Amino acid sequence: MITKTIHINNMICNCCSRIVEMELNSILVKVNKITLGQAEIEYDEETVSFDNIKKKLEDNGFSIVIHKDKILVEDIKRAVVDLVHHTTFNAMVRNSDYIVGKFGKTYPYLSSLFSRYEGITLEKYIIFQKTEKVKQLIQEDEMSLSEIAFIMGYSSVQYLSTQFKNITGISVSEFKKSPAKYRLSIDNI
Repeated sequence: MITKTIHINNMICNCCSRIVEMELNSILVKVNKITLGQAEIEYDEETVSFDNIKKKLEDNGFSIVIHKDKILVEDIKRAVVDLVHHTTFNAMVRNSDYIVGKFGKTYPYLSSLFSRYEGITLEKYIIFQKTEKVKQLIQEDEMSLSEIAFIMGYSSVQYLSTQFKNITGISVSEFKKSPAKYRLSIDNI
């Protein structure tokens, strides 16, 4: 039996963890420990090849990350998703300060690395994630746009609305008419 830790691309939510574990178990790979972005697996090389594991993950929209810089980029993506979608967003903490504090590296270094691998700036990725969270909050219809702007760290409703239109191509009122049509899954951002 071989035991190894693999780093997994696009694994950004608990549903992803469940899918990875279920799919690997289906090909007789035991998952000893799983967290967002990585899994400790155990398997018999005579029964399952590493290529089978890679293929099973790829068939489900995941891939194995080997390069350390790419692993860091995946960690950054998960940190941004966690910041925007899974924790109580703190508008008083600057996004860059949060990222720097999380990884202990300079923001220019992290941003440059992110851009190199993802093809967009880290700041743009954060804005895309925030926009998707705003869509969710609008669709839930439990807060006013002013409240959403405040909790998401926008200085005004106008600024939120302008950025929303720049990113989505539609106004907030157009979005409200047919929200499901314009929502994206977090991993597709």
